[in-house]
Amino acid sequence: MNGGVSFFQDLYDQIATRGFELVGWPSRSEQGETLCASLARALLAQKGEASAAALAQRLVEVCRGLDDEARFGFFAFLAENFSPDPAAALAAAKAYAKEPGPATLAALQAVVEPPRQDLFRRMNMAADGTATLVSLRASLIDMLGAHPRLRTVDHDLLHLFISWFNRGFLMFDRVDWHSSAALLEKLIAYEAVHRFTGWHDLRRRLGPDRRCFAFFHPALPDEPLIFVQVALTRGIADRIAPLIDPERDDDDPAKADTAIFYSITNCQKGLRGVSFGSFLIKQVAAELKAELPHLQTFATLSPVPGFRRWLEAQTHPPEGLVETLAEDGWHEDPEKVRAWEKPLAGLCAHYLTRAKRPDGYPLDPVARFHLGNGARLERVDPLGDLSTNGMRLSAGTMVNYLYRLDHLEQNHEAYVNDKSVIATRAVETLARRAPLQAAAADDPPTRRTTKKEQTP
Repeated sequence: MNGGVSFFQDLYDQIATRGFELVGWPSRSEQGETLCASLARALLAQKGEASAAALAQRLVEVCRGLDDEARFGFFAFLAENFSPDPAAALAAAKAYAKEPGPATLAALQAVVEPPRQDLFRRMNMAADGTATLVSLRASLIDMLGAHPRLRTVDHDLLHLFISWFNRGFLMFDRVDWHSSAALLEKLIAYEAVHRFTGWHDLRRRLGPDRRCFAFFHPALPDEPLIFVQVALTRGIADRIAPLIDPERDDDDPAKADTAIFYSITNCQKGLRGVSFGSFLIKQVAAELKAELPHLQTFATLSPVPGFRRWLEAQTHPPEGLVETLAEDGWHEDPEKVRAWEKPLAGLCAHYLTRAKRPDGYPLDPVARFHLGNGARLERVDPLGDLSTNGMRLSAGTMVNYLYRLDHLEQNHEAYVNDKSVIATRAVETLARRAPLQAAAADDPPTRRTTKKEQTP
């Protein structure tokens, strides 16, 4: 596959080189976003393949060199100048409403598509075009809060990326200690949840009782898009420290009955909103089952990143809890652990099953990810993550999501259609008993599992 991609890219580069001679670029006095604007207008207007290739290549090269201020200027230019013509869109819509048919529909689709999308498609043909566009969107995402008018540009890029990074184009591969040093360095750099302490730590996490898998794209062959780290264990883990201890002893994978997905990392900020996780988890489960048929259980050990912030925002939290959480090292005090371990478990269960966004889906982003992929909220693990980050974000709490391969579709349908949080009875019981005054006032559509479903 890579050989074919390389051949066509070399051919495109030759066309682009000849195109430079034809169009006379880049002998211009403009710089930064001004030059980008001129190149973008010229590229959209160009009909010749060689000249278009040359302009696309030059535009990509200039965009790669822009600083944040210049990138903002280019994004603003795209938002203001390459949107659909409202009058033409209205006329085409009226024509389609008057006489629906293939011709009027095609005419409507042609005028409502922003010219920006055509520009991005042309840029994507250049060498490093895909990587440059992903990098541009990463910068754009950081600007949206202060400049919401740029959301039109972001929408167009996301729309294209969802097609370009379709599962059918992605390559799935296992990462191990024998993978390239460049790739292993990127795993260290990208891991954000349970950071590596160095090469020794990485090697232990790639040991015989560990697995790591990643998705790649042909246009970004050396850049992982997403990777998942798996621990092969006996039973469902309830604490993260033993799994990532660089001094731990390796376990025999032949004796494992459970695969624990303990870190799922999206590597490319510019691809935020493009879903890879569901495909990755299902494919990893299939790969592991083929390699180790004795594995019976596939589950996660997941963070609860919004729990503490939500808890501290409650009007009537349990007396003394917020003050305790603010104390450094409270979890090392046995008396305080006994006092707060069960209440925290109940409050977390309430948060995951009851706290919702305005659209009715769970407030917690990790919950949305796993429940949307068909997992079941299996268990709450108070004080499962005693790291500084774990205490800061989730008061040390972690949870397990269970992936029963024969129930993924029905769980997914219940979640997306009814916004149901699929949870075990034990979790539901914890949620009902949560020491929160409003706990009974906001019950969502939550489907409890049957006795048959309770069995892993």
